[in-house]
Amino acid sequence: MEEHMGRPLADDLGFLLSRASGQVVRATNAALAAHGLRVRQYSVLALACEAAEGLSQRELATVLGLDPSQVVLLVDELVAAGLVERQAAEADRRTRLVVATAAGHQVREAARQAAAAAVETPLSLLGDAERDRLRDMLTRIWTATG
Repeated sequence: MEEHMGRPLADDLGFLLSRASGQVVRATNAALAAHGLRVRQYSVLALACEAAEGLSQRELATVLGLDPSQVVLLVDELVAAGLVERQAAEADRRTRLVVATAAGHQVREAARQAAAAAVETPLSLLGDAERDRLRDMLTRIWTATG
């Protein structure tokens, strides 16, 4: 692509965020494939690993900004892989909680390292302070609109 072709989009933050996100997601998916995961599955697994008591599928959908039906499919895939299981909640037996298995914790740790290494390549152009600033800005946007 000639340099001038992308110029009109260089000031479009939505376009830039979308392209940068796409690069990071592609690199991360490639790294996670060795662990049988994609970014969305990894996100569900990571959240399940951090919540010792488990999370409901509704809570996962809210945090991830996904439709609950999408979360059901992601959890089904992780259950089939033996990485999470659905357990009845103590407080409300009708609510099913997504809880990481021992295998899920192991896969999550290995996948976390692979994902971090994959993100390193597209972010290598930024210094530590710039990364911290970018993380802070994106977190502010996410939490304000989430």
